[in-house]
Amino acid sequence: MSRVNIVARTGNEAMAEAMRQINPDVVAAYPITPATEIVQIFASYAADGLVDTEFVPVESEHSAMSACIGASAAGGRTMTGTSSQGLALMAEMLYVASGLRLPIVLADVNRALSSPINIHCDHSDTMMVRDSGWIQIFSENAQEAYDNMIQAVKIAETAALPTMVTTDGFIISHGLERIEIFDDKDVKDFVGQKKLGNYLLNVEKPITLGALDLQDYYFEHRRQLAEAMIDSKAVILDVAKAFKEKFGRSYELFESYKLDDADRAIVVMGSTAGTAKVVADGLREKGIKAGVLKLRVFRPFPKQEIADALKNIKAVAVMDRSDMISGNEGPLALEIKAALFDSNIKKDVPNYIFGLGGREISLEDIGSVYKDLGEMIDGKSTPKVTYLGVRE
Repeated sequence: MSRVNIVARTGNEAMAEAMRQINPDVVAAYPITPATEIVQIFASYAADGLVDTEFVPVESEHSAMSACIGASAAGGRTMTGTSSQGLALMAEMLYVASGLRLPIVLADVNRALSSPINIHCDHSDTMMVRDSGWIQIFSENAQEAYDNMIQAVKIAETAALPTMVTTDGFIISHGLERIEIFDDKDVKDFVGQKKLGNYLLNVEKPITLGALDLQDYYFEHRRQLAEAMIDSKAVILDVAKAFKEKFGRSYELFESYKLDDADRAIVVMGSTAGTAKVVADGLREKGIKAGVLKLRVFRPFPKQEIADALKNIKAVAVMDRSDMISGNEGPLALEIKAALFDSNIKKDVPNYIFGLGGREISLEDIGSVYKDLGEMIDGKSTPKVTYLGVRE
């Protein structure tokens, strides 16, 4: 078991610390609030000679991902970080990275998309690129952000898929927490050396990347990408198992918090899961069997596992920190409902849109969701979509 060092770190500091220990070959980045600190701190590591990384300050997030694609295609272990509009500007190149099966790791600090301009947390940026072919891992706190970054390297390189690790802007990114940091050598041993395989600058076996791919082959290559995403679920679990064996902390595709005997449950991602657990604990003290399903891995979406976890729960609600602006439910709610439907589980699953632009979510707000679920158990109906905490 690895020895740990107990320190106080913000989420941004924790992610930068993980990057230092991973010591990637290339980091290309452009600053954006609230993710700036991640690459700013890492740039100081590079300037001070604490890493061997080639740090590339570029003129935009589009250029950052373009540089990462070039470095990864040339065989380098490559990382970056961004948020919100920066991720939107990267979006074109995110699809290129996944289509080329490049194991780039991206630290994304979840932040609302404009307009109006907002620098605070919601999940609209990550949800915007949910179908770009990137593995997506959500973190509840700074400790998970640190642990997830370390695991992401092995996941990306084993699955041959780019991987983003997310935290909630300001709530986690700038919140100071007690976390456990592993010894540098143990992290280095865990991530191991990158296995190059076929790469662009291998002069012994030259290949072409980014070629035009029309009717004859495009469909097959996209199908291969889809299959890789399906297969990555097993990779994520294998890496989590190895992580637990070496470091003692356990991770799954999602966390089932007091679900075994729950009659009502909330499904949620990110930092709000911690608040939901506190509310569930309080309800348990009153004899109400409340539980929480905290989704850690949004892509690949573990639909069968989630359906199995929720099948015996009488009333389930999904809380989305993003809105698809579609006249329908939020993205997480639609995924959960599809998972239940495919398993022939018939439930009304109300959706609660909350926290857009960093709006506070209180214990009372979440308590009201559990109250609605209790009324559903008693036979009362509830709206399909509720904008929780919005002023009329």
